[in-house]
Amino acid sequence: MFHIEWEEVAVNLNDFEDGQGFTENNQDATTVSIDDPIKSRKQRKATGNAFEEEDSDDKTELLSGQKKSAPFWTFEYYQTLFDVDSHQVKNRIVGSFLPWPGKNFAEVYLRSNPDLYGPFWICATLVFAIAISGNISSFLVNYGQPKYKYVPDFRKVTMAATAIYSYAWLVPLALWGFLTWRNRKITSLVSYSFMQIVCVYGYSLFIYIPAVILWIIPSEGLRWCSIVVALCLSGSVLVMTFWPAIWDDKPRISIAVISAIVILHVLLAIGCKTCFFSTYEMDSSKVHNEPLTVTNTSSTKAN
Repeated sequence: MFHIEWEEVAVNLNDFEDGQGFTENNQDATTVSIDDPIKSRKQRKATGNAFEEEDSDDKTELLSGQKKSAPFWTFEYYQTLFDVDSHQVKNRIVGSFLPWPGKNFAEVYLRSNPDLYGPFWICATLVFAIAISGNISSFLVNYGQPKYKYVPDFRKVTMAATAIYSYAWLVPLALWGFLTWRNRKITSLVSYSFMQIVCVYGYSLFIYIPAVILWIIPSEGLRWCSIVVALCLSGSVLVMTFWPAIWDDKPRISIAVISAIVILHVLLAIGCKTCFFSTYEMDSSKVHNEPLTVTNTSSTKAN
């Protein structure tokens, strides 16, 4: 009886030793299976922290306005110039012809986000408004003349596009080059980017669209009155925007720059009015005398 029990105890001890040996032989495999999840969690945590740091850096750059922009030769650079909504465009249009003392258009409405969407369509609308209004004005001036035959002048579209887009791009380019040159000599001057200056000039032309539509009415008094109002409103916005950029410069240079900005703005308005909206009316006496002269000549030859 006791002999059988001791045999059972010996068998159990052998089984325990065999199990311990199996555990020791497979200790590496067991360790790997336990340690791998811990390592993977640590790796995932470290990777997650890296991503969080990158996201926090991107957010910090976006909030501080220091995020680097794409180079100007890439598509992403120009894509950002058209990334505006209708609310921003509306506010910038309103601000372009409502000058408020002490408010800088570039600082209040543009900040570091200029756009080309508004200036492009404002210039395009102004071009077609000048061409269409000029043709209608010519028709109204000469309407009722016996020898007058209305023929739309499509050359006005080309001429208006050349004048408007040249003004909206070349003048900002020259102004940006001059301000950049002066900013290198006087570091205290306010600096504007080229796209900011183009945006300011583009939006400043909006006031001319309703003025040009009024020029359809063949009244010189109304035309000149609308020119003066448009010039005062848009010109004031330009002066208040660029005056801080040359405030600390020499007085003669500051006055010369502001005078050049105003004079070019005035020349654009007067040039468009003179070239596309003439007050010439056909002489009715000459028109009526031409057929009489031809009739008399033909009767003389018959005799």
